[in-house]
Amino acid sequence: MTATTDQKRMCIGADCPNEAGTLQCPTCLKLDIKDSFFCSQDCFKKNWSTHKTAHKSSLFNPFPTYPFAGPLRPVYPLSETRTLPASIPRPDYARDGIPRSERAQGRQKIEILDKAAQDGMRKVCRLAREVLDIAAAAAVPGVTTDHIDEIVHNACIERNSYPSPLNYCHFPKSVCTSLNEIICHGIPDKRVLVDGDILNIDVTLYHGGYHGDLNETYYIGEKARNDPDSVRVVEAARTCLNDAIAMVKPGVLFRDFGTAIDKHAKSQKCDVVKAYVGHGINSLFHCAPNIPHYKNNKAVGQAKEGMCFTIEPMINLGSHRDKTWPDDWTSTTADGKRSAQFEHTLLVTADGVEVLTARLPNSPGGPVPMPVVEKVENGTKAE
Repeated sequence: MTATTDQKRMCIGADCPNEAGTLQCPTCLKLDIKDSFFCSQDCFKKNWSTHKTAHKSSLFNPFPTYPFAGPLRPVYPLSETRTLPASIPRPDYARDGIPRSERAQGRQKIEILDKAAQDGMRKVCRLAREVLDIAAAAAVPGVTTDHIDEIVHNACIERNSYPSPLNYCHFPKSVCTSLNEIICHGIPDKRVLVDGDILNIDVTLYHGGYHGDLNETYYIGEKARNDPDSVRVVEAARTCLNDAIAMVKPGVLFRDFGTAIDKHAKSQKCDVVKAYVGHGINSLFHCAPNIPHYKNNKAVGQAKEGMCFTIEPMINLGSHRDKTWPDDWTSTTADGKRSAQFEHTLLVTADGVEVLTARLPNSPGGPVPMPVVEKVENGTKAE
Protein backbone atom coordinates (compact mmCIF):
# COMPACT_ATOMS: atom_id res chain seq x y z
CA MET A 1 0.00 0.00 0.00
CA THR A 2 1.33 3.47 -0.84
CA ALA A 3 0.22 6.89 0.26
CA THR A 4 1.22 10.41 -0.66
CA THR A 5 1.21 13.34 1.74
CA ASP A 6 2.25 16.92 1.31
CA GLN A 7 5.30 17.51 3.48
CA LYS A 8 5.09 20.74 5.44
CA ARG A 9 7.81 23.33 4.78
CA MET A 10 9.12 24.45 8.14
CA CYS A 11 10.61 27.83 9.03
CA ILE A 12 14.42 27.74 9.06
CA GLY A 13 14.61 30.12 12.04
CA ALA A 14 16.59 28.64 14.95
CA ASP A 15 14.31 26.63 17.25
CA CYS A 16 11.25 27.95 15.43
CA PRO A 17 8.39 25.37 15.45
CA ASN A 18 6.25 27.21 12.92
CA GLU A 19 5.42 26.29 9.37
CA ALA A 20 7.14 28.53 6.83
CA GLY A 21 5.21 31.00 4.76
CA THR A 22 6.21 32.50 1.42
CA LEU A 23 8.79 34.92 2.89
CA GLN A 24 12.29 34.18 1.57
CA CYS A 25 15.58 35.82 2.44
CA PRO A 26 16.22 38.36 -0.39
CA THR A 27 19.99 37.82 -0.26
CA CYS A 28 19.52 34.07 -0.62
CA LEU A 29 17.36 34.71 -3.68
CA LYS A 30 20.09 36.83 -5.27
CA LEU A 31 22.70 34.16 -4.51
CA ASP A 32 20.43 31.35 -5.74
CA ILE A 33 20.43 29.68 -2.30
CA LYS A 34 17.28 27.60 -2.17
CA ASP A 35 14.76 26.80 0.57
CA SER A 36 15.46 29.85 2.75
CA PHE A 37 11.87 30.32 3.96
CA PHE A 38 10.79 32.00 7.20
CA CYS A 39 7.44 32.11 8.96
CA SER A 40 7.40 35.88 9.46
CA GLN A 41 9.37 39.11 9.08
CA ASP A 42 9.97 39.18 12.84
CA CYS A 43 11.46 35.68 12.77
CA PHE A 44 13.68 36.63 9.84
CA LYS A 45 15.00 39.70 11.71
CA LYS A 46 15.54 37.68 14.89
CA ASN A 47 17.66 35.11 13.04
CA TRP A 48 19.53 37.48 10.71
CA SER A 49 22.81 37.58 12.65
CA THR A 50 23.25 33.81 12.39
CA HIS A 51 21.44 33.23 9.08
CA LYS A 52 23.65 35.65 7.10
CA THR A 53 26.65 33.34 7.60
CA ALA A 54 24.98 30.95 5.14
CA HIS A 55 25.55 33.48 2.40
CA LYS A 56 29.31 33.05 2.69
CA SER A 57 29.52 29.38 3.67
CA SER A 58 27.89 28.19 0.45
CA LEU A 59 30.15 30.22 -1.87
CA PHE A 60 33.61 29.28 -3.10
CA ASN A 61 36.50 30.13 -5.42
CA PRO A 62 36.68 27.32 -8.02
CA PHE A 63 40.35 28.02 -8.83
CA PRO A 64 42.05 28.32 -5.42
CA THR A 65 45.59 27.62 -6.72
CA TYR A 66 45.42 29.89 -9.78
CA PRO A 67 47.84 32.88 -9.63
CA PHE A 68 45.34 35.71 -10.03
CA ALA A 69 46.87 38.96 -11.25
CA GLY A 70 44.65 41.23 -9.13
CA PRO A 71 42.38 41.09 -6.08
CA LEU A 72 39.23 39.90 -7.91
CA ARG A 73 38.14 36.28 -7.49
CA PRO A 74 35.32 34.27 -9.08
CA VAL A 75 32.49 33.47 -6.68
CA TYR A 76 30.76 30.17 -7.39
CA PRO A 77 28.53 28.21 -7.68
CA LEU A 78 27.16 29.60 -10.90
CA SER A 79 23.39 29.67 -11.15
CA GLU A 80 21.65 27.13 -13.32
CA THR A 81 21.49 27.75 -17.07
CA ARG A 82 18.59 30.05 -17.82
CA THR A 83 15.93 28.93 -20.29
CA LEU A 84 13.83 30.70 -22.89
CA PRO A 85 10.37 30.06 -24.33
CA ALA A 86 10.46 27.76 -27.34
CA SER A 87 8.77 30.47 -29.40
CA ILE A 88 11.84 32.75 -29.39
CA PRO A 89 13.95 32.29 -32.57
CA ARG A 90 17.49 31.15 -31.86
CA PRO A 91 20.85 31.45 -33.65
CA ASP A 92 22.37 28.23 -34.92
CA TYR A 93 24.74 27.77 -31.95
CA ALA A 94 22.01 27.94 -29.29
CA ARG A 95 21.57 24.16 -29.17
CA ASP A 96 25.15 22.86 -29.11
CA GLY A 97 27.37 25.93 -28.79
CA ILE A 98 28.87 25.70 -32.28
CA PRO A 99 28.45 28.80 -34.53
CA ARG A 100 28.45 26.85 -37.79
CA SER A 101 27.26 29.75 -39.95
CA GLU A 102 30.23 31.87 -38.93
CA ARG A 103 32.65 29.09 -39.78
CA ALA A 104 30.98 28.41 -43.12
CA GLN A 105 31.22 32.01 -44.27
CA GLY A 106 34.93 32.37 -43.56
CA ARG A 107 36.75 35.41 -42.27
CA GLN A 108 37.36 37.38 -45.49
CA LYS A 109 33.96 38.11 -47.00
CA ILE A 110 32.47 41.41 -45.78
CA GLU A 111 28.73 41.63 -46.29
CA ILE A 112 27.11 44.76 -47.67
CA LEU A 113 23.64 45.06 -46.15
CA ASP A 114 20.62 45.95 -48.26
CA LYS A 115 17.82 48.19 -46.95
CA ALA A 116 15.88 45.33 -45.36
CA ALA A 117 18.97 44.09 -43.53
CA GLN A 118 19.84 47.61 -42.40
CA ASP A 119 16.36 48.02 -40.97
CA GLY A 120 16.73 44.68 -39.21
CA MET A 121 19.98 45.88 -37.65
CA ARG A 122 18.40 49.13 -36.56
CA LYS A 123 15.63 47.29 -34.75
CA VAL A 124 17.80 44.78 -32.92
CA CYS A 125 20.29 47.47 -31.92
CA ARG A 126 17.49 49.62 -30.51
CA LEU A 127 16.30 46.65 -28.45
CA ALA A 128 19.86 45.92 -27.30
CA ARG A 129 20.22 49.52 -26.10
CA GLU A 130 17.00 49.16 -24.09
CA VAL A 131 18.28 45.99 -22.43
CA LEU A 132 21.68 47.48 -21.59
CA ASP A 133 20.02 50.51 -20.02
CA ILE A 134 17.79 48.29 -17.88
CA ALA A 135 20.84 46.31 -16.71
CA ALA A 136 22.85 49.46 -16.02
CA ALA A 137 20.10 50.90 -13.84
CA ALA A 138 20.31 47.78 -11.66
CA ALA A 139 24.11 47.89 -11.30
CA VAL A 140 24.44 49.28 -7.77
CA PRO A 141 26.32 48.21 -4.65
CA GLY A 142 24.83 45.11 -3.07
CA VAL A 143 23.67 43.20 -6.15
CA THR A 144 25.48 40.31 -7.79
CA THR A 145 26.57 40.11 -11.40
CA ASP A 146 24.42 36.98 -11.61
CA HIS A 147 21.42 39.14 -10.71
CA ILE A 148 22.31 41.44 -13.62
CA ASP A 149 22.47 38.39 -15.87
CA GLU A 150 18.96 37.43 -14.77
CA ILE A 151 17.73 40.95 -15.54
CA VAL A 152 19.29 40.88 -19.00
CA HIS A 153 17.90 37.42 -19.72
CA ASN A 154 14.37 38.38 -18.74
CA ALA A 155 14.54 41.68 -20.64
CA CYS A 156 15.53 39.75 -23.77
CA ILE A 157 12.57 37.43 -23.37
CA GLU A 158 10.24 40.41 -22.97
CA ARG A 159 11.49 41.63 -26.36
CA ASN A 160 11.11 38.23 -28.04
CA SER A 161 14.90 38.17 -28.40
CA TYR A 162 17.65 35.65 -27.74
CA PRO A 163 20.62 36.80 -25.59
CA SER A 164 23.41 36.21 -28.11
CA PRO A 165 26.18 35.27 -25.62
CA LEU A 166 24.18 32.35 -24.19
CA ASN A 167 25.92 29.13 -25.30
CA TYR A 168 27.98 30.97 -27.94
CA CYS A 169 31.03 28.69 -28.05
CA HIS A 170 29.58 27.34 -24.76
CA PHE A 171 29.57 30.65 -22.86
CA PRO A 172 27.31 29.85 -19.88
CA LYS A 173 25.45 33.14 -19.36
CA SER A 174 23.30 35.72 -21.18
CA VAL A 175 25.60 38.73 -20.72
CA CYS A 176 29.28 39.45 -20.05
CA THR A 177 30.01 41.35 -16.83
CA SER A 178 33.63 42.49 -16.55
CA LEU A 179 34.69 43.99 -13.22
CA ASN A 180 37.73 46.10 -12.38
CA GLU A 181 40.77 44.23 -13.79
CA ILE A 182 38.67 42.05 -16.11
CA ILE A 183 39.19 43.20 -19.70
CA CYS A 184 36.28 41.29 -21.25
CA HIS A 185 34.20 38.09 -21.21
CA GLY A 186 33.57 38.09 -17.48
CA ILE A 187 31.10 35.38 -16.42
CA PRO A 188 28.30 36.61 -14.13
CA ASP A 189 28.56 34.92 -10.75
CA LYS A 190 27.73 35.40 -7.04
CA ARG A 191 30.24 38.20 -6.45
CA VAL A 192 28.44 41.19 -4.91
CA LEU A 193 29.13 44.63 -6.38
CA VAL A 194 30.70 47.06 -3.91
CA ASP A 195 31.08 50.82 -3.81
CA GLY A 196 34.28 51.56 -5.76
CA ASP A 197 33.94 48.93 -8.48
CA ILE A 198 33.83 49.67 -12.18
CA LEU A 199 31.70 47.30 -14.23
CA ASN A 200 31.48 46.70 -17.97
CA ILE A 201 28.16 45.25 -19.13
CA ASP A 202 28.33 43.75 -22.63
CA VAL A 203 24.90 43.05 -24.14
CA THR A 204 24.08 41.42 -27.47
CA LEU A 205 20.60 40.50 -28.72
CA TYR A 206 19.50 38.26 -31.56
CA HIS A 207 16.17 39.42 -33.02
CA GLY A 208 14.60 39.10 -36.44
CA GLY A 209 17.64 37.22 -37.73
CA TYR A 210 20.21 39.89 -36.72
CA HIS A 211 22.56 40.60 -33.81
CA GLY A 212 22.99 43.97 -32.07
CA ASP A 213 26.06 44.40 -29.83
CA LEU A 214 27.09 47.16 -27.40
CA ASN A 215 28.74 47.69 -24.04
CA GLU A 216 29.56 50.40 -21.56
CA THR A 217 31.59 50.65 -18.35
CA TYR A 218 29.78 52.02 -15.31
CA TYR A 219 30.86 53.46 -11.97
CA ILE A 220 29.48 51.51 -9.02
CA GLY A 221 28.84 53.99 -6.22
CA GLU A 222 30.33 57.37 -5.39
CA LYS A 223 33.67 55.89 -4.37
CA ALA A 224 34.28 54.83 -7.98
CA ARG A 225 33.32 58.27 -9.32
CA ASN A 226 35.76 59.87 -6.90
CA ASP A 227 38.70 57.58 -7.70
CA PRO A 228 41.07 59.35 -10.15
CA ASP A 229 42.50 56.14 -11.63
CA SER A 230 39.06 54.61 -12.25
CA VAL A 231 37.80 57.81 -13.86
CA ARG A 232 40.95 58.15 -15.93
CA VAL A 233 40.70 54.70 -17.50
CA VAL A 234 36.90 54.75 -17.97
CA GLU A 235 36.81 58.18 -19.57
CA ALA A 236 39.86 57.37 -21.70
CA ALA A 237 38.04 54.32 -23.09
CA ARG A 238 34.90 56.35 -23.72
CA THR A 239 36.81 59.04 -25.63
CA CYS A 240 38.84 56.46 -27.57
CA LEU A 241 35.62 54.99 -28.96
CA ASN A 242 34.18 58.41 -29.78
CA ASP A 243 37.38 59.45 -31.58
CA ALA A 244 37.30 56.29 -33.69
CA ILE A 245 33.61 56.66 -34.55
CA ALA A 246 34.25 60.21 -35.75
CA MET A 247 36.51 58.74 -38.44
CA VAL A 248 34.00 56.26 -39.88
CA LYS A 249 32.94 56.92 -43.48
CA PRO A 250 33.35 55.19 -46.84
CA GLY A 251 37.00 54.82 -47.74
CA VAL A 252 38.53 54.95 -44.27
CA LEU A 253 41.04 52.14 -43.73
CA PHE A 254 40.27 49.64 -40.99
CA ARG A 255 43.83 49.90 -39.73
CA ASP A 256 43.54 53.66 -39.11
CA PHE A 257 41.10 53.46 -36.19
CA GLY A 258 43.85 52.04 -34.00
CA THR A 259 46.05 55.06 -34.56
CA ALA A 260 43.43 57.46 -33.18
CA ILE A 261 42.59 55.15 -30.28
CA ASP A 262 46.22 54.65 -29.32
CA LYS A 263 46.94 58.39 -29.45
CA HIS A 264 44.27 59.29 -26.91
CA ALA A 265 44.96 56.28 -24.65
CA LYS A 266 48.65 57.17 -24.44
CA SER A 267 47.79 60.81 -23.70
CA GLN A 268 45.98 59.53 -20.60
CA LYS A 269 48.90 57.26 -19.64
CA CYS A 270 46.88 54.15 -20.52
CA ASP A 271 47.54 51.27 -22.88
CA VAL A 272 45.43 49.56 -25.58
CA VAL A 273 44.63 45.84 -25.44
CA LYS A 274 45.83 44.02 -28.56
CA ALA A 275 44.35 40.55 -28.00
CA TYR A 276 40.74 41.49 -28.83
CA VAL A 277 39.29 43.43 -31.75
CA GLY A 278 36.07 44.90 -33.10
CA HIS A 279 34.21 42.76 -35.62
CA GLY A 280 31.67 42.60 -38.37
CA ILE A 281 28.13 41.90 -37.24
CA ASN A 282 24.83 41.25 -39.02
CA SER A 283 23.03 37.91 -39.24
CA LEU A 284 26.26 36.55 -37.71
CA PHE A 285 27.45 37.46 -34.22
CA HIS A 286 31.10 37.75 -35.32
CA CYS A 287 32.38 37.99 -38.88
CA ALA A 288 34.65 40.06 -41.12
CA PRO A 289 36.04 42.66 -40.90
CA ASN A 290 38.34 42.64 -37.88
CA ILE A 291 38.86 46.10 -36.37
CA PRO A 292 42.10 46.29 -34.30
CA HIS A 293 42.29 49.07 -31.73
CA TYR A 294 46.07 49.54 -31.56
CA LYS A 295 48.40 51.47 -33.84
CA ASN A 296 50.62 49.91 -36.53
CA ASN A 297 48.21 47.00 -37.01
CA LYS A 298 48.02 45.16 -40.32
CA ALA A 299 44.25 45.14 -40.87
CA VAL A 300 43.33 44.93 -44.57
CA GLY A 301 40.38 46.69 -46.17
CA GLN A 302 38.33 49.85 -45.98
CA ALA A 303 34.84 50.87 -44.92
CA LYS A 304 32.10 50.85 -47.55
CA GLU A 305 28.49 51.99 -47.45
CA GLY A 306 26.24 49.27 -46.07
CA MET A 307 28.87 47.58 -43.87
CA CYS A 308 28.07 46.91 -40.21
CA PHE A 309 30.80 46.43 -37.62
CA THR A 310 31.67 47.18 -34.02
CA ILE A 311 34.46 49.27 -32.56
CA GLU A 312 35.11 48.37 -28.92
CA PRO A 313 38.46 49.57 -27.54
CA MET A 314 39.66 47.97 -24.30
CA ILE A 315 41.91 50.35 -22.37
CA ASN A 316 44.15 49.42 -19.43
CA LEU A 317 45.67 51.52 -16.66
CA GLY A 318 48.85 49.48 -16.93
CA SER A 319 50.22 47.08 -19.53
CA HIS A 320 48.15 45.98 -22.52
CA ARG A 321 49.00 42.36 -21.78
CA ASP A 322 46.26 39.96 -20.74
CA LYS A 323 45.78 36.56 -19.12
CA THR A 324 42.80 34.21 -19.04
CA TRP A 325 41.31 32.49 -16.00
CA PRO A 326 40.89 28.69 -16.02
CA ASP A 327 37.22 29.11 -16.99
CA ASP A 328 38.63 29.74 -20.52
CA TRP A 329 36.63 32.97 -20.85
CA THR A 330 37.51 35.62 -18.27
CA SER A 331 40.33 37.80 -19.63
CA THR A 332 42.11 40.04 -17.12
CA THR A 333 45.00 42.45 -17.19
CA ALA A 334 48.32 40.70 -16.62
CA ASP A 335 49.35 43.21 -13.94
CA GLY A 336 46.03 43.32 -12.06
CA LYS A 337 45.35 46.97 -12.87
CA ARG A 338 41.94 48.16 -13.99
CA SER A 339 40.53 48.04 -17.51
CA ALA A 340 37.55 49.73 -19.19
CA GLN A 341 35.72 49.25 -22.50
CA PHE A 342 33.00 50.84 -24.62
CA GLU A 343 31.36 49.46 -27.77
CA HIS A 344 28.87 50.49 -30.43
CA THR A 345 27.46 48.73 -33.48
CA LEU A 346 27.97 51.00 -36.50
CA LEU A 347 26.45 51.22 -39.97
CA VAL A 348 28.53 52.91 -42.66
CA THR A 349 26.38 55.40 -44.61
CA ALA A 350 26.96 57.25 -47.88
CA ASP A 351 28.65 60.16 -46.16
CA GLY A 352 29.53 58.93 -42.68
CA VAL A 353 28.19 56.61 -39.99
CA GLU A 354 25.00 55.77 -38.12
CA VAL A 355 25.54 54.67 -34.52
CA LEU A 356 22.87 51.99 -34.28
CA THR A 357 23.34 51.46 -30.53
CA ALA A 358 23.54 55.17 -29.63
CA ARG A 359 22.73 56.29 -26.09
CA LEU A 360 19.25 57.61 -25.40
CA PRO A 361 18.57 60.87 -23.54
CA ASN A 362 17.69 58.89 -20.40
CA SER A 363 20.39 56.21 -20.65
CA PRO A 364 22.13 55.53 -17.31
CA GLY A 365 25.81 56.28 -16.96
CA GLY A 366 27.62 58.81 -19.08
CA PRO A 367 30.86 60.75 -18.63
CA VAL A 368 31.98 62.17 -15.29
CA PRO A 369 34.63 64.83 -14.64
CA MET A 370 38.03 63.98 -13.25
CA PRO A 371 37.88 64.17 -9.43
CA VAL A 372 39.72 67.06 -7.83
CA VAL A 373 42.43 65.69 -5.56
CA GLU A 374 43.47 68.00 -2.76
CA LYS A 375 47.22 68.40 -2.52
CA VAL A 376 48.92 67.92 0.81
CA GLU A 377 51.86 70.21 1.65
CA ASN A 378 53.91 69.79 4.82
CA GLY A 379 51.26 67.61 6.37
CA THR A 380 48.40 70.07 5.83
CA LYS A 381 45.91 70.53 3.01
CA ALA A 382 46.81 73.27 0.56
CA GLU A 383 44.19 76.00 0.17
